[in-house]
Amino acid sequence: MAVFNNLFVLLWVFLAFASSISSNYFFTQACFSTDHGGAALQIGAYYHTCPDVERIIYSKVEEAVMNDPRMAASLLRLHFHDCFVNGCDASVLLDDTNTFVGEKTALPNLNSLRGFDVVDAIKSELESVCPETVSCADILAAAARDSVVLSGGPGWDVLMGRKDSLSASKTDANNNIPAPNSDLKTLITKFQSVGLDYTDMVALSGAHTIGQARCSSFSSSLQGSSSSSSDGPALDLQFLASLKQLCSNAESNNNATLTALDLATPATFDNQYFINLISGEALLPSDQVLVAGNSPTLEIVESYAIDPRAFFEDFKQSMLRMGILSPLTGGNGQIRRNCRVAN
Repeated sequence: MAVFNNLFVLLWVFLAFASSISSNYFFTQACFSTDHGGAALQIGAYYHTCPDVERIIYSKVEEAVMNDPRMAASLLRLHFHDCFVNGCDASVLLDDTNTFVGEKTALPNLNSLRGFDVVDAIKSELESVCPETVSCADILAAAARDSVVLSGGPGWDVLMGRKDSLSASKTDANNNIPAPNSDLKTLITKFQSVGLDYTDMVALSGAHTIGQARCSSFSSSLQGSSSSSSDGPALDLQFLASLKQLCSNAESNNNATLTALDLATPATFDNQYFINLISGEALLPSDQVLVAGNSPTLEIVESYAIDPRAFFEDFKQSMLRMGILSPLTGGNGQIRRNCRVAN
């Protein structure tokens, strides 16, 4: 009986320890199905075929972010821009071919998206360990999660089992991806068109708590002495003056000059972005419209500014919903050997 009791205590301690880890972040060791809409997507989809997949991805992302903290936002953005164009199928990674023009040169992506070399490095490592097994679309989903974790944000179990597309569409990228100067009506329409609601839109916009933007992305906010309009409140005048000074530097090219989306904690994934919005320090016009007086999103912004835990929880759920947009599964798509080209 004493032996049994000791074993029971040890088991209880182990389970408690495991639970404490999984509540923050852990590499999946089991396989579970999902009913979130991506019927063939699973937690632990590579448990038998490539058990080290998440560790490999995390290690490569960690190395990239250590070398360039901005890379965390870039990898997160790659996943977002991929999923908004005909689903999460890694189409954003494809180079142009003789049969189609890819998404890399679309207006929302041109001279903006980065991190392709990091994805290449991850894919190369996985191909050496688990050939033709892990999709590029799943790499993007896991790398996005890891980028958030490495920036101090929440972790979540990434659903995997996506296949990769054989083609891409510059036209669809231009039409589907929200632009940094979008008004509120346009933002709502683009999010609703893929099945995401107001809360998803505001929570996912919170990704702008890390990363940088070019002056050309917010040039419309720099006109006049304030940016007050029917789409949003005026920017803080001191904040506006600092942006004008930055972007009017005679020695710099406005298209190349960068500034942090969140000047207070630029490399930390937190709720400071929402505090900035309320304070009149929204960098992008598409951020500014979220706090317009009549906006249905204002109350959500205010709640996230007060409660970072609420933001983290909603962000995780919204990332999961976005991550299962029209995935290619089963006999659809392929596992690319090179993320830049179809097999």
